[in-house]
Amino acid sequence: MSMITGFFKKPFVRKYANYFVVLLAMLVFGVLSMTGNLKMGTQFLLEQIAIAMLLAVSLGMVVGFLGELSLGHAGFMCVGAFLGGKVSAVLTEAMGATQSSIPILLLSLLAGGAVAAVFGVIIGLPALRLRGDYLAIVTLAFGEIVRNVIMNLPESWFGKTLGLETPRFDRKYLFVIALFAFLACLIVTQNLIHSKHGRAIIAIKDNEIAARAMGVDITKYKLFVFTVSSFFAGVAGVLSSYTQSRLQTTTFDYNYSIEILVMVVLGGMGSINGSALAAALITFINHKLQTVLTGNLAVLQNVIYSLILILIVIYRNAPGLKNFREKYNFATLGAALKRRFAKKKEVPDDEQ
Repeated sequence: MSMITGFFKKPFVRKYANYFVVLLAMLVFGVLSMTGNLKMGTQFLLEQIAIAMLLAVSLGMVVGFLGELSLGHAGFMCVGAFLGGKVSAVLTEAMGATQSSIPILLLSLLAGGAVAAVFGVIIGLPALRLRGDYLAIVTLAFGEIVRNVIMNLPESWFGKTLGLETPRFDRKYLFVIALFAFLACLIVTQNLIHSKHGRAIIAIKDNEIAARAMGVDITKYKLFVFTVSSFFAGVAGVLSSYTQSRLQTTTFDYNYSIEILVMVVLGGMGSINGSALAAALITFINHKLQTVLTGNLAVLQNVIYSLILILIVIYRNAPGLKNFREKYNFATLGAALKRRFAKKKEVPDDEQ
């Protein structure tokens, strides 16, 4: 046991532990999915969790590390979803196939992410001159404008109010691909933040005037982070389109942007792992409420969901619960398990 605990204490392992966890989940659930041992409901939930984690970590770049309040993440997701979905539909039809393939999906991911990144540059150039509430209003307006523009384009483009019909795909591969996308976002974010560029980004968040005085190119770094974040939002949008038979713009309203922001805030501003865990937890709670509360009880879904979020916020921030939080958390649990399973000292010879 001491060898195991010693292994996990190594700096390399601690630094890349989240990568190992994602790869392990990819291996375990990927095998279960591909062998047909995973229920469709569970598979759908895992796909939604992977997409939510991708969205939370990508938004965390802007909100947590750059310190800018963006409420347009669902808008970039919407752009990626419809453009990627259209590319997938056109390529599938051109190849005469009955369902989309993995190469087509990968091309769709790149196309959706690239277009979302372009929109990120277009919106970011003027919008990032603003701060705080003003930036939040501009990005929120962008998300609503995008939805309405897509909905009012010719029906042959994106289906207007009927939505875009997305091609079928072998779902047993989708979760693994979604985790690959999340892992890519995780690697980019973690390596960016721990580089000299990451230090410049955090300096902008802490004191923009001081960072500018030290020679940091404020506009360049803000635009870069905003563009990378938009790219991964677009990728998440394409993945989301593959989980639906018909893509509707109503899915990407401002409430979705706020929900993604809640994931980042609950996970801890500037915490990569925290944002991912909060996204997984919130998605799981939301899915279970939709499963349990059906029929006449469906009206209670949003009420109970909101109450749960309020309780989580109170637990994380209430001063009166500080001692309880310090006593019952993952760190103390890990220490207790370590003591419980620690190797016992050898009994001296004279006591045998």
